[in-house]
Amino acid sequence: MAISQRGIDLLRPVVAFGSRIFWRLELIGTENIPQTGGLLVAANHQSYGDPFWVALAIKRPIRFLAWSEAFSWPVIGNAIERLGAWPLQIEGSDPAAIRRSLTWLRDGNVVVIFPEGGRGKPDGGMIRMKGGAVRIALEAGVPILPVTIRGANRSWGSDKLFPRPRKVEIIYHPIFHAEQRAGEETRACARRETERLGEIIRSAL
Repeated sequence: MAISQRGIDLLRPVVAFGSRIFWRLELIGTENIPQTGGLLVAANHQSYGDPFWVALAIKRPIRFLAWSEAFSWPVIGNAIERLGAWPLQIEGSDPAAIRRSLTWLRDGNVVVIFPEGGRGKPDGGMIRMKGGAVRIALEAGVPILPVTIRGANRSWGSDKLFPRPRKVEIIYHPIFHAEQRAGEETRACARRETERLGEIIRSAL
């Protein structure tokens, strides 16, 4: 069962303190985070710690879309569930998770998604992003906050079983508005705008 938003707020300073000590965590561009209105946060994915670090500066009701298989992982699965993550089937359509996200966003809240669908390359490079984040943002009528996670691969990347004390930076970019052209199919729009979104996130790696 997910903990309450109050519980998340109480945990936030504890996670922030530990992360600054162990990972020298630095949050950059926090002034770009909107304080009101529905918001979809899209970030690259380098480590198990990414959801916790991305959420630190977003002090609003927040939920995560996480790969369904991650919920079966020891420790991590329980932690993301308690933080309010919703399972998402990466392959194929997952209407239940998408409906919950759309409702949450339309109510003025925040959803975090990692469009790569899994952790990127061990050297920190990104793998191909899927178009689901853009499609959800378009349907909900909300902006996207692009976020770059830098250095987390050296701490807890896909080639490491345990975390290491390496510097991690979270960069919050200016708001991105996905735009669908007149007469353009949604799938084509999502593919084009996902490429634009990926360029923004990749620019700070």
